[in-house]
Amino acid sequence: MIQAALIIFLVAALATAVLAVTGEPGHATVVWLGWRADMTAAAFVLITLFVALSAMVVWRLLLWAAEAPRRAARARSEAKRRQANEVLTRGFVAAAAGDGLEARRLALKAADLAEDAPGLARILAAQAAEAAGDAAAAQAAYTAMLALPDMRLAGHKGLTQLAIGQGDRAAAISHAEQAYALPRTGRWAWRTLLEARLEAGDWDGARDLAKSALDRKLVSPIVADRARAALLAASAAQLEGDRDPKRRAQALEFAVEAAKLQPGFAPGVVMAARLLAAGGKAGRAAQGVETAWKAAPHPALWLAYRDLKTTETPRQRADRLRHLAALNPAARESRILAVELELIAGDAAAAQQAARALEAEPVTARLASLFARVAFVAGQSDEARMWMARAASAEDEPDWSDLDPEGRAFAYEPADWARLVASFAETGELIHPRHERRERAFGALPELPTSYESVTFPAAHEIEAPPYELVEEAYEDEEPSPPPPPRGGERRGSGRRRLASAPRVAK
Repeated sequence: MIQAALIIFLVAALATAVLAVTGEPGHATVVWLGWRADMTAAAFVLITLFVALSAMVVWRLLLWAAEAPRRAARARSEAKRRQANEVLTRGFVAAAAGDGLEARRLALKAADLAEDAPGLARILAAQAAEAAGDAAAAQAAYTAMLALPDMRLAGHKGLTQLAIGQGDRAAAISHAEQAYALPRTGRWAWRTLLEARLEAGDWDGARDLAKSALDRKLVSPIVADRARAALLAASAAQLEGDRDPKRRAQALEFAVEAAKLQPGFAPGVVMAARLLAAGGKAGRAAQGVETAWKAAPHPALWLAYRDLKTTETPRQRADRLRHLAALNPAARESRILAVELELIAGDAAAAQQAARALEAEPVTARLASLFARVAFVAGQSDEARMWMARAASAEDEPDWSDLDPEGRAFAYEPADWARLVASFAETGELIHPRHERRERAFGALPELPTSYESVTFPAAHEIEAPPYELVEEAYEDEEPSPPPPPRGGERRGSGRRRLASAPRVAK
């Protein structure tokens, strides 16, 4: 209305200005109901515009009066909506804080106020019941959501979580399957079904599930590939020990595909290398291990690479392992392998030189054992025993624990494979079930002498001052035990000897 008044005012001003510029006031006569009015043209224009403006104002006042009831209804609705939003907010905060009583009170109040948002009121009612520990009320609230098409997924999720909490796996899987069948589903439904397939050892069904999740864009391609690679390796592990040639061929196919999907997944690569080597394809197996070593070195990889050939000399084997280490020289496993290959070649000086590259690494049981072997082959028995003592108390390495001393690498149970698949698919990292259970790892300690009796001490003329003095002493409190029979070419001692910590004073 203000805009219209401004337009009328501008028109009147323009008309008055035109008349003033022309210098002709004009003449206008109005005759109405016997009345006659004579006036100038400018006055007529102004009166006409004033009458129009007055009529507009009166019309707007009439419309405002007619719409008063509707405006009052809108104001009441807006106030109720603001109150409902406030109640819902306070209710969700109370439910998140675990205040079940306050959350349920606000949920009942929101059910009366939130007429425009019944879904939010039902969600609040369900969460308030869960916060209050009323499983029956929560189940009823989530079940009520299934009647609303837009809330079916949320209802199934709530019912799935309730069933899991109550230990009803069958009901949880049923709701997850119904949620997964909806046009718009959630990642949680896929994860629930995947865990159910893994728990049952259904590797084929889990692979199909991973493929369908990728097709529906529930997971990224990298997650789907990791899941499929781990599942293929689990299937190969299940079929590898079978005597049926067809099933072993299937195991080889699964393992090779797993290595192709994820070259950094050591279990699949090691299994593929082992099966390929058994089939006379050592060259192809070596290529797979080399590719995996570039991506993610693992001790099981170089052990599998080492065992691909069994007819070579130690020097030839060391040269072949040196080629593997050179593919990823900066990796920690490559530096460890550099020490191992020198030990295989029997070069003690080179092994000591290679071991210096590991001095900055935290000392683990594996590294301490390796240093003990290096010291032993170098003739440093005391230092070797020192490293053996540190190995006994040092932490084990998770990757080293994957090597079963009485079997093959990654000799996992189905439950271990299930956990490995779930973890590797989501994070891309290996779990170590044997390390978690603190099972015995692959031994690396050398067989060293356990006492000084087997160590050759230097002769007296070879040192300036002997650190110990051998003294004779008879034991008065006990009967001396008979000496052991002498060996060939050896004299029987006349008394019992012991190592004294210092020279004894003559009495």
